[in-house]
Amino acid sequence: MKVILLQDVKKLGKKGDIVEVSEGYGRNFLLPRKLAAPGTSENINDAKQKKAAAAHKAQVASDEAVILASQLKKVELTIPVKVGEGGKIFGTVTGKDVSEAAQRQYQLDLDKKKVEIKNPIKALGTYEVIIHVHPTITSKITIHVVEG
Repeated sequence: MKVILLQDVKKLGKKGDIVEVSEGYGRNFLLPRKLAAPGTSENINDAKQKKAAAAHKAQVASDEAVILASQLKKVELTIPVKVGEGGKIFGTVTGKDVSEAAQRQYQLDLDKKKVEIKNPIKALGTYEVIIHVHPTITSKITIHVVEG
């Protein structure tokens, strides 16, 4: 029996998958619990169209992320910090600081969770920070930590 999964089912498939199951499992478990829809030709065509639309949407998002990543490579942020003796700064520069500086200087909305700082920034200088634009695409931003 062919069914289209309406939700993720463990050890069977993800939402939207078209799977072949035994008659009893489909009729007695999946269909009554609204975990699947019968695999009629109409339902199968709808599921294929939804998958194609989702794939197209993902491709568009990926293309936009590539464009944004290439634009981010040109960005250089200046982050003013309070400095103590010996050029050491108070605290560290965090993803939140980078996100706020991008908003102030370039009107870019960067999520602080998508900013990755490899080593803690605890001194003045120039550093490279990785920005996760898309799950598979990253970009690097140069930040200048200055006294201010």
